[in-house]
Amino acid sequence: MTEIGKRIRIDRIMNRSTGKTVIIPMDHGLTVGPIKGLEDMRTTVNRVAEGGANAVLLHKGIIRAGYRGYGKDIGLILHLSGSTMLGPDPDDKVLVADVLEAIKMGADAVSIHINVGSKTEPAQLRVLGEVAKTCEDWGMPLLAMVYPRGEKIKNQYDVEVVKHVARIGAELGADIVKTNYTGSQETFREVVKGCPVPVVMAGGPKTETEEEFCQMVYDSIRAGGAGAATGRNVFQHEDPAKMVRVICGIVHEGLDVKTALKKYIK
Repeated sequence: MTEIGKRIRIDRIMNRSTGKTVIIPMDHGLTVGPIKGLEDMRTTVNRVAEGGANAVLLHKGIIRAGYRGYGKDIGLILHLSGSTMLGPDPDDKVLVADVLEAIKMGADAVSIHINVGSKTEPAQLRVLGEVAKTCEDWGMPLLAMVYPRGEKIKNQYDVEVVKHVARIGAELGADIVKTNYTGSQETFREVVKGCPVPVVMAGGPKTETEEEFCQMVYDSIRAGGAGAATGRNVFQHEDPAKMVRVICGIVHEGLDVKTALKKYIK
């Protein structure tokens, strides 16, 4: 029963036809505060839904604050872990919610952030394994955000470390892994090849231009990636709905960057 439950929920956060997803994480408020684009959560969630994103990713308090009761349906992912930039170690992610809360809130999936290479890596890995077990018990899909971060990590975009951390997510039971884009189709293809579950590209910091960001999304898809999970490049855009349409055009329609931008923005 839990297997079919997980499959049904995954269908709510991934496109059945393409097997890919566009997720808009908006968990930044816990880490860095109410940055631009995250002040009025109902409006932002609505714009993202209008654009056709498959899911939004939120902390539990913002699920309440951002619930609209109107507009287009969109998948919901409850983020289970967090830290702040004000704390002693921003790389130390701790549990701030659990799977049962996600079920009560009607979430379609949960996510957890793990920093491999951090001082608290062992504790974070243990938590990932425990959460994966609970997700399996309850038929809840698990998105693992796994990044190479910490004193030992000299380059968090190095393909050797990125493909290792992506594999860690799969090894410990994640259904989908989100990790850094490595800078080229060739290197990101290695990440995808080494991970037996779908890999989605992390959006990262806001880029200088729309073209720059969209090219990364396009290249990640061409490398075999399963979509994009991008926050600031969407919710800080002057028109988030249009930017989501562009990303969905690349991910789900197979459009190139120029065509997607011309069709939906320019």
